[in-house]
Amino acid sequence: MTSPAGPAEGAGVRGPGLRLLAVTACPTGIAHTYMAAEKLAQAAEALGHEIKVETQGSIGAENVLTDNDVRQADGVIVAADKDVDLSRFAGKRVLSVGVAEGIHHPERLIERVRTAPVYEGSGGGVPPAAGGGGKERGAVYKALMNGVSYMIPFVVVGGLLIAVSLALGGHTTAQGIVFDNSFWKSVNDIGTIGFTLMIPVLSGYIAYAIGDRPALVPGMVGGWIAGHGELYDSKAGAGFIGAIATGFLAGYLVRWIKKVEVPAFVRPIMPVIVIPVVATSALGLFFVYVIGRPISWVFEHLTSWLGGLTGTSAALLGVLLGLMIAFDMGGPVNKTAFLFGAGLVSRNPEIMGMCAAAIPVPPLGQGLATLLRRRLYTDQERETGLAALFMGFFGITEGAIPFAAARPARVIPANMLGGAVAGAVAGLAAVKDSVPHGGPIVAVLGAVGGVPMFFVAIAVGTAVTALTTVSLMSLGGGRTAVGVPAAGAAAVPPEVPPAGEGAALSGYLTERTVRPRLVASGKEAAIREMAELLAASGKVTDVEGLVRAALAREELGTTGLGEEIAVPHAKTDAVSTPVVGFARSAEGVEWGALDGTRARLVFMIAVPVADAGDEHLRLLAMLSRKLMDPVFRERLLAAEERGEIVEALREVG
Repeated sequence: MTSPAGPAEGAGVRGPGLRLLAVTACPTGIAHTYMAAEKLAQAAEALGHEIKVETQGSIGAENVLTDNDVRQADGVIVAADKDVDLSRFAGKRVLSVGVAEGIHHPERLIERVRTAPVYEGSGGGVPPAAGGGGKERGAVYKALMNGVSYMIPFVVVGGLLIAVSLALGGHTTAQGIVFDNSFWKSVNDIGTIGFTLMIPVLSGYIAYAIGDRPALVPGMVGGWIAGHGELYDSKAGAGFIGAIATGFLAGYLVRWIKKVEVPAFVRPIMPVIVIPVVATSALGLFFVYVIGRPISWVFEHLTSWLGGLTGTSAALLGVLLGLMIAFDMGGPVNKTAFLFGAGLVSRNPEIMGMCAAAIPVPPLGQGLATLLRRRLYTDQERETGLAALFMGFFGITEGAIPFAAARPARVIPANMLGGAVAGAVAGLAAVKDSVPHGGPIVAVLGAVGGVPMFFVAIAVGTAVTALTTVSLMSLGGGRTAVGVPAAGAAAVPPEVPPAGEGAALSGYLTERTVRPRLVASGKEAAIREMAELLAASGKVTDVEGLVRAALAREELGTTGLGEEIAVPHAKTDAVSTPVVGFARSAEGVEWGALDGTRARLVFMIAVPVADAGDEHLRLLAMLSRKLMDPVFRERLLAAEERGEIVEALREVG
């Protein structure tokens, strides 16, 4: 059957007894993913429908939807706060919303999917059901980062090939660079091709993230035009600024064209012929005749201003770029600074020089710290430190992430301080990097101008990071070995449980980590009280470290799940083995839950970084699902003794 709107055959519009599919996902992929799945399953059962829910959590996709499931489905609900591949649902009614909608309004979603638009694959789209300025801003930034992530391999491969060819087969003459033989000239030419493609790739994949496949061609062609100023009478071209502009213009132009109503016989050729041709022509002509020269003027003046920076001004820019590079170690802030340096590398190599000096500092500094004060680290952390030194040499900032995840309050400030120092020294010395990459490797390959000061900048930044890290760890209470408290760490009782003590949640929760009445009235105080409660297990080696890790997780997004539930959790080496605690609050604690309820049932889960695998995620998933049962929640609230609470929680696992 088809609706009056005329959806594609098989889209599905049957009445009661619908066969529904759903996909739930959230950025962290832990609690919200599984709570939404459970709520949708409960609502479908209550309304008399069949539903199969695929969860895309931190442990990977579970209950995966098959081709047969999709063929038989009457509608698909996608409750997700991250990208989900919709191509497999082409021809089906698809309702796309945020994961919170799946938790709080599952019945409403099931009703709305009956009249949801039919997803048309790459040639069409499903407009998001949940809007708002915040989500749109996030989509814009995600599109920019998508372009950057695809651009990086081109700039790295192209830049390194150019550097190698110059270092091994080229030399400078009055006429320019001359190669000793045709082989190295060929290597240089190949690198130049890769380097040249970075601008259209950046533009194309920004457009792709916004308008899907039909936007890829206009985005790439627009980027090529932006990089070739001779097409619009500009000597310099519009560079990466022009590529960003063409990427967004192409993406949103394609999205607008998709909304135009066309006859049914035209629809099949829209994504492969009509949209790419129209969008490419319109965007190309608009850039050549309208915005190309103004953008190139901005780009030329920006490069000229940056080229004139010397002394204090250059040092301040180096400080800023170093702070950004070291802040999130490969995250969006880091990539923003990298994009700035890479986009100007051919005109202002000093900017990339500042970035290149800061890039290896976090992993090198953390690796050096494990050598300077070995007793503060576990055996595994010392091994990770050696790996970080290796990654730092090759300019992989992400080598410091394991240390930052375990001790964010101590490691991230140390990384940023060292990165700022390295960037400032490189800026003062006018270090140049002709390759959009960082670390000692680029100097070894001959891509750096001012090699001695480049290594000085890296060495000073690395030393600052290492010394700051060990100082902060000594003040905050580091660890001497797994499960052994360091000086200043909280004293903990022995780990042997008393005879007859009950346990639940795979043995991670015991009566000692249960508190029938939570005293704290605020979230931070409650997290601290829960951390002290977990210390009673003998598995917490650094209470303050656990508190900081849990609060850092809260900054990424509240762990208040709604339904009067909060599940603060942390991956940190402040605990020696996985441990779970539970407490009840009579008045409730304000936790920032999306449904506005105050948390009365509070679970805390803490897992060492080395053990942060599938097991605790499955435990959290099971717990999230079980807590969606109102009868189970009432049992937890009504239980009077610790033993009764543990007995109830044994139902989870």
